[in-house]
Amino acid sequence: MSGDKISSPIPIMMKTQTEALSFNGLGIAPKLLDILAGLNYFTPTPIQLQSIPTSLEGKDLVGIAQTGTGKTLAFGIPMIQLLATNKGKGLVVLPTRELALQVDEHLRIIGNKIGLRTAVLIGGEAMGRQLGALKRNPHIIVATPGRLADHAKRGTVKLNDVKILVLDEADMMLDMGFLPQIKEILKLVPKERQTMLFSATMPNQIMKIATEYMALPIRIEVAPAGTAAENVEQEIIIIDRDSKFPQLKKILEETKGSVLMFCRTKHSVKNLTQKIRLAGFSATEIHSNRSLVQRRTALNGFKLGQFRVLVATDIAARGIDVKGIELVINYDLPENSEDYVHRIGRTGRAGKSGKAISFALPSQMRDIRDIERLIKKTLNVTRPNGEALDPAGMKQAFARATLEKYVERKARGGGGRTGGRVTHRIDSHTNSRMYHSPKTEGASQKPYRAFSKPDRGLNSKPGNSFDRKPGKPGGFGGRFKKDYEDNSNAAVENSPDRYNPYNKPKKRSANRTFSRWQDRKKSY
Repeated sequence: MSGDKISSPIPIMMKTQTEALSFNGLGIAPKLLDILAGLNYFTPTPIQLQSIPTSLEGKDLVGIAQTGTGKTLAFGIPMIQLLATNKGKGLVVLPTRELALQVDEHLRIIGNKIGLRTAVLIGGEAMGRQLGALKRNPHIIVATPGRLADHAKRGTVKLNDVKILVLDEADMMLDMGFLPQIKEILKLVPKERQTMLFSATMPNQIMKIATEYMALPIRIEVAPAGTAAENVEQEIIIIDRDSKFPQLKKILEETKGSVLMFCRTKHSVKNLTQKIRLAGFSATEIHSNRSLVQRRTALNGFKLGQFRVLVATDIAARGIDVKGIELVINYDLPENSEDYVHRIGRTGRAGKSGKAISFALPSQMRDIRDIERLIKKTLNVTRPNGEALDPAGMKQAFARATLEKYVERKARGGGGRTGGRVTHRIDSHTNSRMYHSPKTEGASQKPYRAFSKPDRGLNSKPGNSFDRKPGKPGGFGGRFKKDYEDNSNAAVENSPDRYNPYNKPKKRSANRTFSRWQDRKKSY
């Protein structure tokens, strides 16, 4: 299925948003309306208000809305109703295990009273339990891409009767890491199907990929892509690396509610969790090195108040629904600006207010500007003492960080191929190549030769320090063909290829075997 372009939201959707005050009039079956009323779901969110009527008509759609706005029910209610009246299965594909379990929980809450059967296929869980769920012929399969692809290869799941396909967190699902599995799954599902994509962000390049698998989808955009929640107070603190944890400890002492904290790497999560516990705060962690049981225990403990602080990688930034989070702390700024929206979207949900504090190094001022461009909002940037940092101060901090990087690089002697150990230059007076070490600046300088000890020459064994070019670890000494024919100083200095910029040697491995060294010697 393919579509040339995504059409704009149909006019009736924009009109309904201002008139409807409940789920009545959206085309939902009376039985489902009674179930929603029993669960105290009376007023639909904007994304539910616009997407449910379109989905019930069987049209493909792309839903873009902020996190915490009820995207699960936006596709869950139409899917349950359509599958109850038509034959076939529903398939929901999501990026993480936690999100899959959460979606399955919401679907079962609504569908249990009408006999809905679901199966969850996620990594980290025993195959036997999942095979048992598949044997019960589920109406809806909720899965992560990797485990679903495994079941498909084993032949334990058939997708030829899928009528409705949902890709939740579509920007992450169609990213390069998941694209091969998604393409494999799309080959197994029928072409005649309904496809729905939901996410908080939808970059243009991902949108182009998404339209290849959809038939003239309707784009329902409650908020512009990348829009952060309005009721979340955002603050960015410019701070150096060593002052991060003392500042974090101060924030935890000043606040009393639950705190969700994000780090870039799983190792940082583990180390930070240990430091927080030693500081006297109850904390737990979620990252990819934790088993499914450990992750579920940590998440349930955080929901129940057993742990006040949950430290996680971006695995918890994608749709995890934990009510009442008072504060979100970005201990490390995310690598992608889009992930910032997902992170802070964990607080300020369901109309409640929240706060998000991010730590940023002076060298990350450009990342801050990228975030501001994405969310189309100027962030409150402060110093650790709470003093506001005006644009001039931000520019000064960025200049200071750039200077610090330059000084650090000069102290290492530069970078690049030499790794900062030895740098080369052409002496203007002698017109000969010299080398010097940054640690011995001003010391006596020597001509740069193919061999630092000419008397050893080709009879030397590989691996000796004098067989290596200055500044390049490992490798076989000698740079030009002339050096191998005659190892005298005169031959080295008078080689016509000595300073030929077009006669550069190819990059070779540092770990060269003795046999290859012999072959190279014979070839000359």
